[in-house]
Amino acid sequence: MSRAIAWVEQQWGHPDSLGVPVSDRGLGLADGVFETLLIRTGRPQLLEQHLQRWRDGAAWLQLPKTPNQEQVEQWINEAISRSGIRDGALRINWSRGSGGRGLQPPAQAQGRCWGSLYPHQPSFQREQVVISERVQRWAEDPLKRCKTLDYSAMVLARLEASQAGAGDVLLRSSQGGLCCSSSANLLVQEGGQWLTPPLSSGALPGVMRARGVAMGLIQEARLGDSLAVEQPALLLNSLDCRPLNQIAEPLAEPLFVQLLGSN
Repeated sequence: MSRAIAWVEQQWGHPDSLGVPVSDRGLGLADGVFETLLIRTGRPQLLEQHLQRWRDGAAWLQLPKTPNQEQVEQWINEAISRSGIRDGALRINWSRGSGGRGLQPPAQAQGRCWGSLYPHQPSFQREQVVISERVQRWAEDPLKRCKTLDYSAMVLARLEASQAGAGDVLLRSSQGGLCCSSSANLLVQEGGQWLTPPLSSGALPGVMRARGVAMGLIQEARLGDSLAVEQPALLLNSLDCRPLNQIAEPLAEPLFVQLLGSN
């Protein structure tokens, strides 16, 4: 039976058995970035696009240069081989590494990489959501373009959802209008066209979102503060495409497969 696996630099084991040094700035200060991508039939999906966002986020935070694609592919292939997982969710993290205490980064930071692979099948099941009253996306946030290790606001948002009996939460933008969910881009269909809030709203630049925009399947448009019951709506990320209402259910999987293409 396939089991989850993880690595920290050159060490391999179960995710519960490995540890990151207490001095790591990613652990102590969330000083780092990460990517989560789909493994499908033993192959990473949209790897180049994920690594580009990873590199861009690291550069914006002035982190050490991330490992190159060849090294990442080696880790991914070894994770698949060791675990036997052919369909899964892989997360790869990159921090500034160890550097003593305090906010000032060390002058010669080395960086540290660790990752994990868990079994996962894409979900196309309907998701019940609520609109958050506690958390919003800030349009002027300097880190809005990055997937940083600090996801505490999104954890709070997901707790709000679960406490309301929902599976996820929709977040409003500080500019007004719906923006995204705690872990996915929001798509709403109007006149047969999928619409998603612009990046200027504070929405995370999702890899699948960007692919849909480039393919002409998704257009940017400001959304209102709520969803109409009769409007097809989806939550899209690199692992799943979850419909928010019955009318969107037959649309979720075909769109997801089309966005993945031949990857």
